[in-house]
Amino acid sequence: MEQINTYTTKAVELLIQYTPKLLLALLVLVIGIKLINLFEKVLKEGLKKAKTDETLIPFFGNLSSWLLKALLLISVASMIGISTASFITIIGAAGLAVGLALQGSLANFAGGVLILIFKPFAVGDLIEAQGHLGVVKEVQIFNTILTTPNNKKIIIPNGALSNGSITNFSTEGKLRVDLTVGIDYGADIKKAKEIILKLLDADPQILKEPAPLVAVSELADSSVNLVVRPWCKTQDYWNVYYNTIEKIKEAMDANGIPIPFPQRDVHIYNH
Repeated sequence: MEQINTYTTKAVELLIQYTPKLLLALLVLVIGIKLINLFEKVLKEGLKKAKTDETLIPFFGNLSSWLLKALLLISVASMIGISTASFITIIGAAGLAVGLALQGSLANFAGGVLILIFKPFAVGDLIEAQGHLGVVKEVQIFNTILTTPNNKKIIIPNGALSNGSITNFSTEGKLRVDLTVGIDYGADIKKAKEIILKLLDADPQILKEPAPLVAVSELADSSVNLVVRPWCKTQDYWNVYYNTIEKIKEAMDANGIPIPFPQRDVHIYNH
């Protein structure tokens, strides 16, 4: 009975001793997290006003948030009475174990740093990488976010992205539209080329320089194939692609130049 009273007394003493510290530490933790989130928001706004590269803004915001939260956790632990030195040792040991277990995440972090240093693309660029085509929306610590033309969100790990091939369609500011048009073997090739060049010249979204190209590319089984190569701004690519196909069909029909389709002659013999 005396032993139970002794334990109870010690428990009450410890409760009285540590309850204020725990409550204070909890209050500091809650307020600290809110302040860190506010700091991250202010930092991002400040970087935007300073006209910092949009690719760097989310990366620095996320990185500063993680670092400050780690420092906050160490501070809260020291308030409770945990030795900071031993706590840092524990964190270091845990970090080593986690690092070995999460080598892929560390590779993604390193990949993100490489992307920011060498800048193969920026936020807003249209790229194709890792089998995905989309506009870069955000470069985070571990991942890069793309939005596809049909509005799907693609998350690509930075490690794979930095080590793979990347096609950037926005760097030069203009793209070539590659089309193939087949005309009948009996059609006037020169006239067909003039018609196509005329409608390309009339389209305001098609650039004058480099000049569009229309040339014979192939004598196919059922048609003489013409390559049509207009240039346009990156953002106008799909409009030019679809509109040019439609206009060529209408112009060919209006000028009596048939666009053939595959045909087969079937001969029946009676024996």
